[in-house]
Amino acid sequence: MIQTIHLMGPIEQGVWPESKSFSDEEMGPIPSKWKGICQNEADPGFHCNRKLIGARYFNKGYAAAAGPLSPSLNSPRDKEGHGSHTLSTAGGNFVAGANVFGYGKGTAKGGSPKARVAAYKVCWPPVARNECFDADILAAFDFVIHDGVDVLSVSLGGDHVPFFNDSLAIGSFHAVKHGIVVVNSAGNSGPNDGTVLNLAPWQITVGASTMDRQFPSYVVLGNKMRFKGESISSKALLKNKFFPIISAADAKTSNSSAGDALLCKAGTLDPKKAKGKIMVCLRGDNARIDKGQQAALAGAVGMVLANDEFYWNEITADPHVLPASQINSTDGVAIFAYINSTRFPKAYITHPTTELATKPAPFMAAFSSKGPNTITPEILKPDITAPGLSVIAAYTEAQGPTNENFDERRVLFNLVSGTSMSCPHVSGIVGLLKTLYPKWSPAAIKSAIMTTATTQDNINEPITNTSYKKATPFDYGAGHVQPNRAIDPGLVYDTTVNDYLNFLCALGYNETQIILFSEHNHTCPKPIFSLVNFNYPSITVPKLNCSITVTRTVKNVGSPGTYSARVQNPTGVAITVKPERLKFEKVGEEKTFKVTMKVEEAAAKKARDYYVFGQLTWSDGKHNVRSPIVVKAI
Repeated sequence: MIQTIHLMGPIEQGVWPESKSFSDEEMGPIPSKWKGICQNEADPGFHCNRKLIGARYFNKGYAAAAGPLSPSLNSPRDKEGHGSHTLSTAGGNFVAGANVFGYGKGTAKGGSPKARVAAYKVCWPPVARNECFDADILAAFDFVIHDGVDVLSVSLGGDHVPFFNDSLAIGSFHAVKHGIVVVNSAGNSGPNDGTVLNLAPWQITVGASTMDRQFPSYVVLGNKMRFKGESISSKALLKNKFFPIISAADAKTSNSSAGDALLCKAGTLDPKKAKGKIMVCLRGDNARIDKGQQAALAGAVGMVLANDEFYWNEITADPHVLPASQINSTDGVAIFAYINSTRFPKAYITHPTTELATKPAPFMAAFSSKGPNTITPEILKPDITAPGLSVIAAYTEAQGPTNENFDERRVLFNLVSGTSMSCPHVSGIVGLLKTLYPKWSPAAIKSAIMTTATTQDNINEPITNTSYKKATPFDYGAGHVQPNRAIDPGLVYDTTVNDYLNFLCALGYNETQIILFSEHNHTCPKPIFSLVNFNYPSITVPKLNCSITVTRTVKNVGSPGTYSARVQNPTGVAITVKPERLKFEKVGEEKTFKVTMKVEEAAAKKARDYYVFGQLTWSDGKHNVRSPIVVKAI
């Protein structure tokens, strides 16, 4: 699913521009924690330059499955684009005039543009449908720790397995033990429930939402109806020139089904029927870009890509090979109805433009994987959401922007979507927080990001999903990230490595399983604590029977002050907080509070058998420390 692991090094002032070469004397000494990287170029799998941008590759696990490897695979070079895109999103420097075919033109930068960066390549061409092998992933984590990085951005995902069988969970745990903040993508299997990946509490798991930028391309019909879609097609139709428009099903070959032709699958379209026309294809099954290629091969002059009900209003601006526009499912129905209503339907597609400050934004991407957490439902996942749709960042020139063999175009920047793209947005923010607060634990940084997130869009309405229905914490976790607020969270929910080990004890793991994480014998506490009491920035009770009291502890990281509790009750659940006020007199001071939840008799039926959502906010008038509350009564 996802291709590479990336990290960022310490963020410091004074970045040397790529346009000038410097001598060792001009650049000054290498920071001590990076000397082991840049002075060991004989190390297998290692590449580095004097500007402290390093790369390693790991393929021994892959070679064990694939057999003898081509020498070209003994390299960390990015030949696919995913790695360049995600790493530049996290830590890319300022670049003026960045654009994709002229769209989105402006100054690009990563989340931590003054970071020292390195890349760790662990994924390779598929073998028996496997691309990333556990041995290579864990070897990369070992070197991440050895290299002394601060932030690790992991755009990788695997299956739903217990943590002791999860190489990403094990590797992330060891990184966190060394103070490294690990940020992970939530996965691209939405919008179905229970699809979220990277479920361990020591990982920051990031969903994908939109940003307030679009690339509108309008479909104009012969009856003057006009539908807003999106695209970054590099080709354009003649302005205001109408062409015949047909359903792709009406262009099927004699030996193809109408359903396959409607999806514009390879070999299903008859050039005699398609030539010179605008083709309307339905989203689903095969790649969006491939649909346009098949329409072009059949002689179509343009394509309208209509969403089905699964994707609803989620529109992706793709670099199509012919003039094209992707539209939502409602507009697709209207266009199909128009085609069937007249003998000579016609249309044209406007050339895309770049539109900023669009509203409403953000809303959740349909592909973003959702909760609940299928391994430990007491831990809400994802933790946070960030921009992951139509993100512009650096790209390899070894591939075209579509990553298809037929695409001979080359770009310096590309527009890509996925939780792989939202993950490094948060990684960049973590890098800035590590600069401001180098002594904060990974858990404290996670808490600062979660408790300052927003659940409102830019028109002050609740964030929605692609069906324009109100999204929930299973979509966005604590909400959409707000970097400027995260730097001053007021209070944080902190946890230690020992807390994480006790969490594994609470899961019932035996000594052999726990030692994979601890590296030494760990004595589990007696009695074992309840998982609902794990000191997480969100509160999740998946089995509420009548009533329960959970405990949390917060640490003051701001100025002295008194915080008051404010609760938004989930439907059918009454919540009380004791004490209702917490007074802090110094930085580092900790206070414990209890949250009691009780199923209300009158609403018991409504609260049972499905999840309901609320929130707890601690406020001192300046800071609002908000935690989502997720409850399912039984």
